[in-house]
Amino acid sequence: MLDIHFIRNNVNAVKEAIANKQEIAVNIDAILEIDAQRRKKIQICEQLKNQRNEKSRAVSELKKNGQDASAIIEETKKIGDDIKSIDGELRDMESQLNDLLLGIPNIPAADVPVGKDASGNEIVRHWGERKTFHFTPQPHWELGKTLDILDLERAAKITGSGFILLKGAGAKLERALFNFMLDIHTRDHGYTEIFPPFLVNRKSMTGTGQLPKLEDDMYRTLQMYTAHASEKKAVAEDLFLVPTAEVPVTNIHRDEILLYKNLPIYYTAYTPCFRREAGSYGKDTRGIMRVHQFNKVELVKLVRPETSYGELETLLANAEKILQLLGLEYRVVKLCTGDMSFAAAKCYDIEVWAPGVDKYLEVSSCSNFEDFQARRINLRFRNEDGKLQYVHTLNGSGLALPRTVIAILETYQQEDGSILIPDVLQPYMKETRIIANQS
Repeated sequence: MLDIHFIRNNVNAVKEAIANKQEIAVNIDAILEIDAQRRKKIQICEQLKNQRNEKSRAVSELKKNGQDASAIIEETKKIGDDIKSIDGELRDMESQLNDLLLGIPNIPAADVPVGKDASGNEIVRHWGERKTFHFTPQPHWELGKTLDILDLERAAKITGSGFILLKGAGAKLERALFNFMLDIHTRDHGYTEIFPPFLVNRKSMTGTGQLPKLEDDMYRTLQMYTAHASEKKAVAEDLFLVPTAEVPVTNIHRDEILLYKNLPIYYTAYTPCFRREAGSYGKDTRGIMRVHQFNKVELVKLVRPETSYGELETLLANAEKILQLLGLEYRVVKLCTGDMSFAAAKCYDIEVWAPGVDKYLEVSSCSNFEDFQARRINLRFRNEDGKLQYVHTLNGSGLALPRTVIAILETYQQEDGSILIPDVLQPYMKETRIIANQS
């Protein structure tokens, strides 16, 4: 959330940022008009309170001198009624203003490229050499079916399209990956492991910026209760399945004041993630490139403002390290304004190369939100001078599955359809070195 004082004093910059982020539905002029009306009401209310105080002093003086104060008492009551009425109007206006402020995206950092969509992104670097094959590499859905480790047809029967059923060595590979990632981030990168709830409330979702903008992409729970003996009614419980561990982990310290000496704080967490992606139908529908439930290891940082952009680079390096240890080719992309998330001030994507589908696949987005999320969740710290400041929040995938699985299957495939297991994963799979067809 942006500070209304910042918006008021930087109108053109905010409007430019909104346009660059393609958030055309936001009306800054309407927000400023409500803010101006609210401030006028506050002035009127303060004047009335001063008048009431003067009247109260006059009443006391009259009573002290044994004089009749009934007329002034009536005037004081009338002023009190007016104050009460204006206070009600102010509450309504502040609620309306807050709702509008929640719809304003974060301001992109100065070095973020301006662009309308992914075509405006900048490739920062590549890592690894592209593997050459003496045969035509198969896509993961063919490999998975032949090896009997991926069953999309039965997953669709159980739940519907966009869900995954992994079997045998496929399930072990998935489990090995997120255990391996958590070990690296906790042991080598200094993160504290969290195992958070997989359901979160509306306040948590709003705090990290998923709501209100992305509500149609979220899975929301319903509770059934019996209103009458013969009637059942569905009532919204207002809990959401987590779209990412970012939501519960960032909200751990909501409404708290942290100590300067305790920052930075690094957390990592595994969760399943649930996203309807209502606006993504028809994109990457083959295999498991785009699904509604997937596993992910998340990295979250709570840091001092002056260090946050350095922390973003180390967060990115932490995520990259996983792909380097797995021996997978990837590239780092700096997102342009139009391709960046609503809440981010700056974002890097890490895209791993998948030779079977012949494309790069995003496995991580590493973002600095500056104080945008902290304002929404009221997360502050006392600086060295004892003054309250908002922390800066960052997060990134470290990494997301199943696209990491896709890259492993397609990169390490052999001509006979078997899959070599990367060395770093073998201890997590009881020293399994190869996934082969057992038939």
